[in-house]
Amino acid sequence: MRWLPAPDGPRLVAVPGLGLSVEVPARTLARLGPIGSVAVALPGYGEPAGRDAPRTPADLAALLLHRLTDLGVPRVALLGHSASCQIVAHAAALAPDRVTALVLVGPTTDPRAAGWPALAGRWLRTAAHERPGQVPRLVRDYSHTGPVAMARAMDAARRDRIERVLPALSCPVLVVRGRHDRIAPADWADALAARAVDGRARTLPAGAHMVPLTHPRLLAPLVVELLG
Repeated sequence: MRWLPAPDGPRLVAVPGLGLSVEVPARTLARLGPIGSVAVALPGYGEPAGRDAPRTPADLAALLLHRLTDLGVPRVALLGHSASCQIVAHAAALAPDRVTALVLVGPTTDPRAAGWPALAGRWLRTAAHERPGQVPRLVRDYSHTGPVAMARAMDAARRDRIERVLPALSCPVLVVRGRHDRIAPADWADALAARAVDGRARTLPAGAHMVPLTHPRLLAPLVVELLG
């Protein structure tokens, strides 16, 4: 985990996307100014996962809340990226008194692409718009997490229905996507925001699926605006 401290403790907790390290959301957290933040890894999401490790978004949400308790973090906003959006949404549902807001960056999984072939197709169409310079980082992160752990976590995530979780949440929800993100297309982001009691969707003027890493300059101001 990576701390960016504030005098009164962290106001935002980020969970890296599937297979990614905490250094990916940390690129955005570093641009939040005085807002304290922490990035926390979970099994399959920044740390290796054994066969018996929790893998469903709901189980990982419970683990996230437990780790925040251990860190002494009582109430925070949560930021998810890609499949970890489902984790933070479940965490808000499990502990509504502890989650002040949600930021969902490139959320999965659109039911229209829940199957492996459709999901792979969207990944390929998105990859064409990603920055080649991030490839070494992705190779290191994916190798550390492990392909088997990632496959198991993704199989659980693609069966999870985030759109069924959001209507029960009372906290503000911001859905953000990169302009060229085919994994989280604009109509999917709009639909998720509409499902939330207090939701809004924003499309960045650039970037694809990896905007926490590639476009933190565009993403961070939206987070700051939400947290006020």
